[in-house]
Amino acid sequence: MAAVQINRALDFVRDAMREAGALWWRFFDWLALIEWRQLYLVWFLSFVAGLFVNLVEPAIWFILVSFGVKVLAGGKRRAELLARDASSKADVANLERRLTEAQMATLQAQVEPHFLFNTLALIGQLIETDPKEAARVHGHLIEYLRASLPQMRGAMGKGGTGGTLGKQVELSRAYLAIMQARMKERLQVRFEVPDFLGSAPFPPMMLQTLIENAIKHGLEPKVAGGTIVVRSRVEGATLHVDVLDDGVGFNLHAGSGVGLANIRERLALLYGTSAELVIEAPATGGACVSIRLPYRMTEDG
Repeated sequence: MAAVQINRALDFVRDAMREAGALWWRFFDWLALIEWRQLYLVWFLSFVAGLFVNLVEPAIWFILVSFGVKVLAGGKRRAELLARDASSKADVANLERRLTEAQMATLQAQVEPHFLFNTLALIGQLIETDPKEAARVHGHLIEYLRASLPQMRGAMGKGGTGGTLGKQVELSRAYLAIMQARMKERLQVRFEVPDFLGSAPFPPMMLQTLIENAIKHGLEPKVAGGTIVVRSRVEGATLHVDVLDDGVGFNLHAGSGVGLANIRERLALLYGTSAELVIEAPATGGACVSIRLPYRMTEDG
């Protein structure tokens, strides 16, 4: 029985010492981080409180001990704490950056590859019926892959950035050439993109997604087909890139499908609230979908 009581007493002493040690280090860290001006105020309040409760001597000892600790070791400990805090913030920033890159890669991978399979199927059909047209479509597909694959690899390495509007227009031309081979006279195309905007940074694959969306939901349901217009301009400090179609109209075309949701999420990840996706119904019919983001003249600008 006596041994049990001794063990309990020893455990109590160990716990008390451990708690006292933790309190001391908290007090030490507090002293290291607190500014001198604030510490002067704490000393003044401690001395006043000591006068009121007749504990002036402990208050004076507190002032002397805290002054000594602050002078002798506070600077070094403060530097250690600030360095540790900076390291923790850097780790958090790195994790956030890696998370953003992973999100971008996931969103990038959601771009539908259906047109690639459709194109391969189209080439297979044309080989039987029109070998020359099959060769032309095959050539357009090679141009498209040459334009798209380097851009997608570059985007993954830069968290979804790294494209220019000129590169996206080049990619879109190759894509639309394939679609024109498939839709024939049902698809007309017009580009209204000034040359000077070619070097402006623009996220990869977004323009093509808008064009895919316009064809799939705007023109393909329309028996006569229609026209796709790609245009861009700068208003103030904002780059506007629009895809217009004269298809079946706003109600069918402006849904919140995967493609448009993908673009909204990517814009939010890349630009926060500085960029937006705007869907409008022109008075002439069809739809106009616009990406608006901060304008810079070059990728390095």
